[in-house]
Amino acid sequence: MTDDKNPLLIALGERVRALRAMRGLTRKTLAASAQVSERHLANLESGQGNASVLILDQVAQALDCSLAQLLGDETTISPEWLLLRELLSHKTEAQLKQARSALRALFDVTPAGAKHHISLIGLRGAGKSTLGAMLAAVLGHGFIELNTVIERLAGCKVLEIHALYGANAYRRYERRALEETLAQPQPMVIATPGGMVSDPSSFSLLLARSTTVWLQATPEEHMVRVLAQGDKRPMHGNREAMMDLRRILKEREAFYAKADVVFNTSGKTLADCITALAKVLQHS
Repeated sequence: MTDDKNPLLIALGERVRALRAMRGLTRKTLAASAQVSERHLANLESGQGNASVLILDQVAQALDCSLAQLLGDETTISPEWLLLRELLSHKTEAQLKQARSALRALFDVTPAGAKHHISLIGLRGAGKSTLGAMLAAVLGHGFIELNTVIERLAGCKVLEIHALYGANAYRRYERRALEETLAQPQPMVIATPGGMVSDPSSFSLLLARSTTVWLQATPEEHMVRVLAQGDKRPMHGNREAMMDLRRILKEREAFYAKADVVFNTSGKTLADCITALAKVLQHS
């Protein structure tokens, strides 16, 4: 360990903390999954990572390449990947979105008529299940909660999947459930798990194959709604639950904002939400 607050180690710690929040994991859960101590993880997140990282950075600088290229991520496997990465580097969010749309059109990721499903995204407590079922009835669509499909495929509850097989296995079941649901010929309203946006592959498929709706609410409303449903997990043994919730929302917000429709449910009754949301979707 090093006590020096090196900018690279600080950035690394912030990235680990952001990714942990993005996936909705506590430090204890991540430490157990990674088989490291909570103290080691806390040091990493506070910018006191292993000094070996700094040595790798020095080697990368000497080679005039990025750490990603030195370690060998997917964008370093061929000259074309490297040239594409260089082409896209330093572009604005708007330019990157334009490039993604162009690539999607080029490779025909979205077949004609494929977006007849409506997918609801957002944190727990956003109203995806309640509003989803009501919206489906109004529109004459089918309704499905993706967690139900995941549990059917896995043969056990979501919490058991995580406990028995881990987060990676859950993501595999989630992807299979999504593909199966999107293949349904009948138009569906789909209530998705809140953390789906943390899997770029599944989230990209969701954006391409359905009309996505981000159900917004304040962190306080999210917490109240979850507790009102009898789910005490957000507060159980966690005095910093609201802080964690705010952090998760902050890290996922930019991904949720990629939805075709952003609908704020704060301060609205269920009846108001359904009427307004149905109207928005009919004109989108």
